[in-house]
Amino acid sequence: MEKSLCILAAVIFLGGFLGAAALINDATTPSYSAFNTTATSTTENWTKSVTVENRSTDRVPPTAAETKDIPHNNLWDLMLHQPSVFLLRKNPLTLQQLLSELLSAKEQHLQTSADTNLKEDFYLLIALIFLSDCPPLGLESLRVDDSQIQASSYQRMGLGPHRGRLNIQSGIEDGDMYDGAWCADYKDRHQWLEVDAIHLTLFTGVILQGRNSIWRSGSIRITSEEKCKIFDGNQNPETPVLGRLPVPTVARYIRINPQTWYPNGTICLRAEILGCRVNDPTDIYSWELEPRSKDSLDFRHHNYKEMRKLMKSVTEECPDITRIYTIGKSYTGFKLYVMEISDNPGKHELGEPEFRYVAGMHGNEALGRELVLNLMQYLCREYKKGNQRVVRLVTDTRIHLLPSMNPDGYEAAYEKGSELAGWAEGRYSFEGIDLNHNFPDLNNILWDTQEKAADPSKVPNHYIPIPEYYTKEDATVAPETRAVISWMQDIPFVLSANLHGGELVVTYPFDCTRDWAPQENTPTADDAFFRWLATVYASTNLVMANPDRRICHYEDFQSHNNIINGGAWHTVPGSMNDFSYLHTNCFEVTVELSCDKFPHASELPVEWENNKESLLVYMEQVHRGIKGVIRDKLTKKGIPDAIIKVEDHDHDIRSAADGDYWRLLNPGEYKVVVWAVGYFPSMRRCHVGMEPHPTICDFTLTQTPIQRLKDIRAKGGKIPQDLQLRLRALRLRKLRASTKAINRRRESQQLQRRRARSSGAWRE
Repeated sequence: MEKSLCILAAVIFLGGFLGAAALINDATTPSYSAFNTTATSTTENWTKSVTVENRSTDRVPPTAAETKDIPHNNLWDLMLHQPSVFLLRKNPLTLQQLLSELLSAKEQHLQTSADTNLKEDFYLLIALIFLSDCPPLGLESLRVDDSQIQASSYQRMGLGPHRGRLNIQSGIEDGDMYDGAWCADYKDRHQWLEVDAIHLTLFTGVILQGRNSIWRSGSIRITSEEKCKIFDGNQNPETPVLGRLPVPTVARYIRINPQTWYPNGTICLRAEILGCRVNDPTDIYSWELEPRSKDSLDFRHHNYKEMRKLMKSVTEECPDITRIYTIGKSYTGFKLYVMEISDNPGKHELGEPEFRYVAGMHGNEALGRELVLNLMQYLCREYKKGNQRVVRLVTDTRIHLLPSMNPDGYEAAYEKGSELAGWAEGRYSFEGIDLNHNFPDLNNILWDTQEKAADPSKVPNHYIPIPEYYTKEDATVAPETRAVISWMQDIPFVLSANLHGGELVVTYPFDCTRDWAPQENTPTADDAFFRWLATVYASTNLVMANPDRRICHYEDFQSHNNIINGGAWHTVPGSMNDFSYLHTNCFEVTVELSCDKFPHASELPVEWENNKESLLVYMEQVHRGIKGVIRDKLTKKGIPDAIIKVEDHDHDIRSAADGDYWRLLNPGEYKVVVWAVGYFPSMRRCHVGMEPHPTICDFTLTQTPIQRLKDIRAKGGKIPQDLQLRLRALRLRKLRASTKAINRRRESQQLQRRRARSSGAWRE
């Protein structure tokens, strides 16, 4: 059957009642049942028109002319017994008019009715009418398969209908197979993009973006007595624009039919469809239920206040293993809250490694934030249930969870909503800073020093101090970045992951390339272990591990087993991962969790299931390698800041304040040397097995004899000092001092503004 444009099918599902709505068009267009197994199609015109049609001719319901004369006592009887007729009267109602009539019917029929099912059905109808917040079908999140998207034409494969997904990003090469939209091959009003929802769906709206063409205006045309509803279209290629259907429409297919564009433009668009699946007894796939989570967690998006409430509820539920603390404030004053989970919260236990998850560095990449909040709830409840895996994690690890590093950015994206925030709304801090480029670039400091040194092996390869310029008050350093750097100094973190969104891949250091190359594999001295860490997460993530999954945008990370060196992907100077590795003992990777940066709340349970095992197994990797305590032979006290050097690994680490250390390593035999200022070095061989627990390698150091020190001084020599460590501590003190000065100045300015506002209000 040839598809017609501007046709409306309205179908109502009411409890156990199913009504088949006729399809209205002009007199020459036949009408068909909306509840056939081949279902219906809604076409949409954004100066564009929404069309609904059927693709079967099994049976023909009454025409519009016939339905208006069917006897009925009142609106309620008509709605209850002939829902298709109810929606297809000669003068269709707006939602407001429909609600008004139904409320009148309720007064007459519900208050005197003893039929409780009837009452329930009424409220189901009201819910249906106001079901405007239907979730996206999943063009952006890839729940909609490429095979479900078709088009009237397309210029080439790289601009095919499968590229018409909201927020899809184009490839680096212009004209390749991965362009940033669907583009029609012709410039006329007969071009369309169609989505097959597979199941019968209540369509409520469409979200559109452009590519190179910019819409003048857009409309959704629903033919009813030949009237159309006009909507404004998007005025730039990136900002998503929502168009709601005046009447939510039940169908299987929806079609977008552009009608106007700039004269020098082309017909290109990216889209998302909003719709709720409805039950259909004729659907042979109706047994396929929507995926759910086994865990009863708070699956929704939490703004700042709601996040605080959730974190507080977790501490109240598990007060013995949780603690909330703050590490600083955002530019606008939101506190950066951290949840600590440990069997002794608030205390570093000797030999127990410290782990952290950081989410929300880019405020619009919201999935990480929700996963971290879910993880808090999960660990609390499973610990109380006696889940041995969780009990072991909480007992043997001190876990720190920062759900929102950039709360200012998140609030901006949250205000727009999951589908309307676009690709970059809320990414940056309030000051417009990309926090993942805001950490000190220690990579080039290290590489430049090595190039200039006569013996590069003598150049310190760890605990690299913050550069002097970075500690100034006028340095472009976000308060959020300052807070995290200070946090890193206070706690001897061993392992971390930085949760992002917009792709499906795990990246590992270095993120910054040498010589500013845009893309270049730039491995660290611990490349093998970083690859292991990345593989652990990627191989247990249900989506990444799926060999049949579609690529998100234009890079096929499956060819790399869903892991990649950060520099090999694209260079990121000043990343948190590189800083963490070069300035502290902590190993950190970046996890790109989802193609959709801000998935709809309805997708959060599935995303939790996709990532739950990965989140747990990654934390367990903090117990790989060797660990121990470095003590003074005479006093038995721990020696802080001792250097632990592993042969053939050009990256050293330091012991913590109590003398304990953790060195992440793959299985193997290692020669380990430890030394500290004022002590003779010590060496031993340590074996790392395949078991998921560390090998204990303790060291006892002997102090250098006092007589030896006297001899050195008598000969005019200098006592060896750890100048690297002293410089590092000095720069940190300067950074903290400048941070305090900036905070005092900002608080004073905010106070003055509040006084000025209150003074102005008083004068009025």
